Amino acid sequence: MGWIFHAIFMNEGRLALTAQGENWEELSRWEQWRAAWRLGPPALWSELRQVQPAAFVLSLLFMGGTLLLGIQRWRMALRVHGLDLSFARAAEISLVAHFFNSFMLGSTGGDLIKAYYAARETHHKKPEAVMTVVVDRLIGLWSMLLFAGLMMLFHLPLLATQESLGVTAALILAMLCGCSVLAVLAFWGGLSRRWPGARQLLRRLPRGEWLEKLLESCREFGRAPGFLLKALALSMLLNVVCVGQYWALGRGLGLGIPPSLYLLLVPMIICIAALPITPSGLGVRENLFVLLLSGPAIGAPSTTALSLSLLAYAGFLLWSLAGGVVYITFREKHQLQEVTASPAAEG
Repeated sequence: MGWIFHAIFMNEGRLALTAQGENWEELSRWEQWRAAWRLGPPALWSELRQVQPAAFVLSLLFMGGTLLLGIQRWRMALRVHGLDLSFARAAEISLVAHFFNSFMLGSTGGDLIKAYYAARETHHKKPEAVMTVVVDRLIGLWSMLLFAGLMMLFHLPLLATQESLGVTAALILAMLCGCSVLAVLAFWGGLSRRWPGARQLLRRLPRGEWLEKLLESCREFGRAPGFLLKALALSMLLNVVCVGQYWALGRGLGLGIPPSLYLLLVPMIICIAALPITPSGLGVRENLFVLLLSGPAIGAPSTTALSLSLLAYAGFLLWSLAGGVVYITFREKHQLQEVTASPAAEG
């Protein structure tokens, strides 16, 4: 983040001093840096304030829509194993996970917390409850990669005109292939048939029996009639709503980018930012927005591209704040339940 802020502030400082009639190249490196950090932050803040309030509110609603659809998809996965979690309870756990996503690596770090609480919801199907979180994330990632791959078919000339777009598209296609292989192995298997000793090796590992239960529970999703198709359809709708958040902010910032480009770029950026590189994908996401939107093929101002990403992240943090409030009350409630249940258990 420091690098991208510095690069954009340097550009803002150069433009501002050039407009005042000064020669940027004649300044020393220290003078350029001082001018960049003196003029850059006010320029970025001014750009952030340009967003229309109605557009920002609309983006928050889109963000909330993605959370609601994600909760419903997870409940579908839970029902495959006969775990009927109420929507309110699933929403509590999902909001808590969203809160942890705001500072854990990648954009999926909160799934560890979600899996922990999912396991606490049952006494006899803990591996199955944990696997529902893994499968929910796998389907979500695979569907977004597939969505991005399909959008590439409509933008092949654009991908060929800008190297950064082409490289990003190639990375997404590689991730799609890898994720597809993982999904096939997870839902339908095949390794144990090709290598008969694979199961024996799995049982020798620490917690091998538990790992084998996880594997068997994952196979249930492949055998469940219609589950994968329904989950994929719901995920595609979730992807469109997710893109809607950025489209609303782009409209509010005056970015003249057609919706079809958002449908292409946003899923690619989100998939790469999901990799566990930085907390909540911060910096990775911003760099990609600036790199892809401000390139010659699209030509958006770099400051506006950065503002788009930061405003989307601000919306993410606002929903994370709601998740933090839920986490405080959620944790206290369960601690109270454990304390009050303890004497009865001892009796």
